[in-house]
Amino acid sequence: MNIQDVKNEIPSTTNQVNILVVDDVLENIRLLSSILERNGYETRKAISGSMALTTVEAAPPTLILLDIKMPDMTGYQVCKELKSNPKTAQIPIIFLSAADDISDKIQAFQVGGADYITKPFHIDEVLARVKHQLTIIKAQKTISELNTQLEKRVKERTQQLEIANLQLAEMAFQDSLTKLPNRSLLMDKLWQSISLQKSNPDYKFAVFYLDCDRFKIVNDSLGHLAGDELLVAVTQRLKSILNNDMFLARLGGDEFVILFSKCTEIDSVIQVAEIISQSFAHPFYLREREIFLSFSIGIVSDCGNYADPETLLRDADIAMYQAKSLGKDQYQIFVPHMYQKAYQRLQIETDLRQAIQQRAFILYYQPIIDLITGNVIGAEALIRWQHPTQGWISPADFIPIAEETGLILKLGNWTIKQACHQLHLWQQNNIVDSSFSISVNLSAYQFAHSNLLEQIDAILAETQISPQCLKLEITETAIMENVDAAAQVIASLRQRNIQLSIDDFGTGYSSLSYLHSFPVDNLKIDKSFVQRVNDKSDSFGLVNAIVQIAKTMGMKIIAEGIETDNQLEQLKLLDCQFGQGYLFSKPLDVEEMTKFMASFRKA
Repeated sequence: MNIQDVKNEIPSTTNQVNILVVDDVLENIRLLSSILERNGYETRKAISGSMALTTVEAAPPTLILLDIKMPDMTGYQVCKELKSNPKTAQIPIIFLSAADDISDKIQAFQVGGADYITKPFHIDEVLARVKHQLTIIKAQKTISELNTQLEKRVKERTQQLEIANLQLAEMAFQDSLTKLPNRSLLMDKLWQSISLQKSNPDYKFAVFYLDCDRFKIVNDSLGHLAGDELLVAVTQRLKSILNNDMFLARLGGDEFVILFSKCTEIDSVIQVAEIISQSFAHPFYLREREIFLSFSIGIVSDCGNYADPETLLRDADIAMYQAKSLGKDQYQIFVPHMYQKAYQRLQIETDLRQAIQQRAFILYYQPIIDLITGNVIGAEALIRWQHPTQGWISPADFIPIAEETGLILKLGNWTIKQACHQLHLWQQNNIVDSSFSISVNLSAYQFAHSNLLEQIDAILAETQISPQCLKLEITETAIMENVDAAAQVIASLRQRNIQLSIDDFGTGYSSLSYLHSFPVDNLKIDKSFVQRVNDKSDSFGLVNAIVQIAKTMGMKIIAEGIETDNQLEQLKLLDCQFGQGYLFSKPLDVEEMTKFMASFRKA
């Protein structure tokens, strides 16, 4: 609605105008009243000041024509009275007086008069001045109504802005999927808790960093919509077990944080962690499926030394990863040495990236022996890294980092290519014959990668070695993580006549059923069984069972970690065909391995 629309809605008919004529001369009253009424105005009369006040109080008029000189009280006094009363102060008053002195007019305006007409008056002048005052009244009414409309509109807009601000606050501080507080609000809460603890040493709090174990499998198998549904269900279960002293937020993905206020005892912290673990022992039902989830939980229980939330969350995250690395579905309470370990891990990751770019790795080779003839029939390629400042770094320390960061793809591809090149050189120099094979470990990450077969084909084409001379070693876990994909990869490798070995057999799923579905060429008995084998131990019976299974399924057996003559004799008794270990040789560099094989050829 615009201003013109508002003006058009204001009534403009003069019959709504009521004019009070005040004069102690009746002839003047009759003259003025008759003229005004002929022009459509309603009039009332008063012949004295006091009568005028009484009339106005009974029914306030639209306009007053007021004489100045009256016997009981002057027009100035009447005007002053009316202007002092809030109910009548806005009524315009036009003075009519025979007094023509400028001082009289000034006094009239000083007491609140709107206009001044000198007697004897001219009727057209009276009508014009009345009309002018009524126009002012109408304009004031229009302005008042416009102000009312504007105030109403401002109030409505203010309410809309308040609602919008609330919505923006929700968007800024609320996770859109779970409706939990998000990272921004969590950081505010952590700042408050840190500040409160600094000002009040008796105040204690703890922080729990929760990460779903293997949640990615749900997204990959059922899709992201199903994953979102599961996150909402996880949120509801978490909320159901928390009390009023616990603030739950979602950081993103499948990560949650709990701020436990008023937490004074470590026992309370442990109890909360155990309650969370127990509550997720029960399955979720999602799209007619039972789904089990667990949490790896990192806890910072002593928050008194933290100056900012970022460092606090960092340490809780470190503790969470510690829990995950120890087998998932458990909790770890942060201690300072975890940070040192994480820092060293980060440094190793940085150095690892540089080492891959600079090709700063070396392959060592451990001979694989025919236990019956004593001949060297192959070798396992083992990657080594001599750090420029830390010396030799164990593969157990850098391979997991390479797998976690995806660097294992470059590292693994380099290992296969380097081992195949070395085998080709040995073959060219008649160090080994065409029956000699090279074994290379494949990580689960490599085994599941879509480009594995393409990379192997390229390496075989480049190095010109026979596919039968390449053996790839994988773990039981790598196969079982994605059964369908594993079946396709194994079938493709067998079509290429590339041999496949199960490494560390017996330490993984301990299920033999998958061997029927995934035919492989070799089983490698883990050294933990070999090193305890004797005719009285349980390991003897277990190794015997593995050997018989391999024979039944047409597989060859390779025993790892043979270190003593007694172990060798026991393995021979069990009819184990092949083995490797320090009894024969430690892992050797290229030069030492070449000499080792040459000495066997001379013998």
